[in-house]
Amino acid sequence: MPTCVTCGDELHPERAEKYDYCTKPKCQKLNAKGLRIVAVGVNKAADQYMVLDERNEREMASGRFKKEPEVPASGRARSRSVSFPVPEGGPRSVDRPPATGSRPRWSESQEKLAVIYRSMGLRPDQIAKKLGMSPYLVTQILLEATARGRR
Repeated sequence: MPTCVTCGDELHPERAEKYDYCTKPKCQKLNAKGLRIVAVGVNKAADQYMVLDERNEREMASGRFKKEPEVPASGRARSRSVSFPVPEGGPRSVDRPPATGSRPRWSESQEKLAVIYRSMGLRPDQIAKKLGMSPYLVTQILLEATARGRR
């Protein structure tokens, strides 16, 4: 019959399958080991926790529980073609301000990433590190995106 490693009392056969100590408070205090718990999904509504064992630790190291940016439900925006009536006398030229640069200082994909990172709660200096830009340029990207209605 198996016995408790602390006090020497006999263990119930079902308990002996998993544990080598009895249920007395003194024996439990000396022998019980706590579980390592980790929060994997933390948001405003609810937190999600799991026991950190070897398998879960490997999965965390591989990035399985890393926060992914939120993407709108529809992957593509539909393009619409709108035709306007041509005024009498033919088309007129429209006065436009002169172009200050030959091309923008950032690409559309960099702007999209900056907006996504901002929605995840990152600061401009953190976004700049991720995109390899200066914090000033990231601030300019975010200001222009906000002015155009991208949030």
